[in-house]
Amino acid sequence: MGRRWTMGAVALLTLAADQLSKAWVRENLALYESWAPIPALARYFTFTHVTNTGIAFGLFREWGSVLIAVAVVVIAFLLLYTRQLVTARWPVQIAMGLQLGGAFGNLIDRIRFGSVTDFLDFKFWPVFNLADSAIVVGMLLMLVFMGVEERTQPQPPVSSPSDDPRQGSG
Repeated sequence: MGRRWTMGAVALLTLAADQLSKAWVRENLALYESWAPIPALARYFTFTHVTNTGIAFGLFREWGSVLIAVAVVVIAFLLLYTRQLVTARWPVQIAMGLQLGGAFGNLIDRIRFGSVTDFLDFKFWPVFNLADSAIVVGMLLMLVFMGVEERTQPQPPVSSPSDDPRQGSG
């Protein structure tokens, strides 16, 4: 129960942070307007209000309906996969929560507005949002923690051909 609670709480917090930040941007910045929350760093980082009908980096912009269907399938897969993770360690639960919250956040935007609101502008990278960050961080954490868990699992002993009882003694 506690581990599922962790994943659910992370997903809800991620979704809330994503939706609140996007609502603030839509309310306070005109489309394509930028604001530097730290003026001294304006050359490197601003909030810039843009929309994206595609996926990361603006790819597949004309596939809006298909992307909604893909998002629903991905979320369904993640929810089904979480049943396998009931006993997973808390870092994996956090990673799954980040991915679920981010996927739901961008899906809500696509359904409500026909596009995703992006605003984190680091100048050297395409503009993105908190949901995008959560998905990427969640995937990276999942890969790291699953790799660590795999390495810590006891490995069966490697047998040599001479250990095989089917082999003759020579």
